Amino acid sequence: MADKQISLPAKLINGGIAGLIGVTCVFPIDLAKTRLQNQQNGSRLYTSMSDCLIKTIRSEGYFGMYRGAAVNLTLVTPEKAIKLAANDFFRHHLSKDGKLTLFKEMLAGCGAGTCQVIVTTPMEMLKIQLQDAGRIAAQRKLMPETVAAGTVETKSPTAMQLTRELLREKGIAGLYKGLGATLLRDVPFSIIYFPLFANLNNLGKRGVDGPAPFYVSFVAGCAAGSTAAVAVNPCRCDKD
Repeated sequence: MADKQISLPAKLINGGIAGLIGVTCVFPIDLAKTRLQNQQNGSRLYTSMSDCLIKTIRSEGYFGMYRGAAVNLTLVTPEKAIKLAANDFFRHHLSKDGKLTLFKEMLAGCGAGTCQVIVTTPMEMLKIQLQDAGRIAAQRKLMPETVAAGTVETKSPTAMQLTRELLREKGIAGLYKGLGATLLRDVPFSIIYFPLFANLNNLGKRGVDGPAPFYVSFVAGCAAGSTAAVAVNPCRCDKD
């Protein structure tokens, strides 16, 4: 199998680099999604994704679009490492004579998605709270009538402050609030993504055992990721 030609450490490094690049490129879109989802009907501050990004830049500067990105940049490498290592582990133990049925490929993806939530759940929870802090601050400034009387205006918390507060008040369970929703999102995503990517990538291989060209792997990854993301989109609505 072509997978065996690439060592696990190399896969983990590649996955970590890809994760860092992915966070850097799409984080502003993710921030806009979170803020649009979390605003209430009676206090709508943003009308669209572009409106959200424009208002964010005006009120918080360019780097306001990356509020909370430090959490993802720190944890995305171990997240990808766990996901890729788990998928390889399950594929290896489920394969027979180096071959996997589609069902077993999906089962391996299920195992990988389940394992990754160890890191994904606290990462997403902290990221969402940090992303939404800018919306709450802007709402206090631009729409004071929507803020409850007696509310004290405070500075936006840092990731470390949120972590310490959650650990102090709720223990380790505080970092895993929303675990069920994360499982409902990430497990189906991995069940769809890994088998679809592997099969699409195999279509572009050079010969029986040769690796697929980069552009084939790139297109296969985009197609598999897009399909999986659309399929699990109902489970991606973030809550405070």
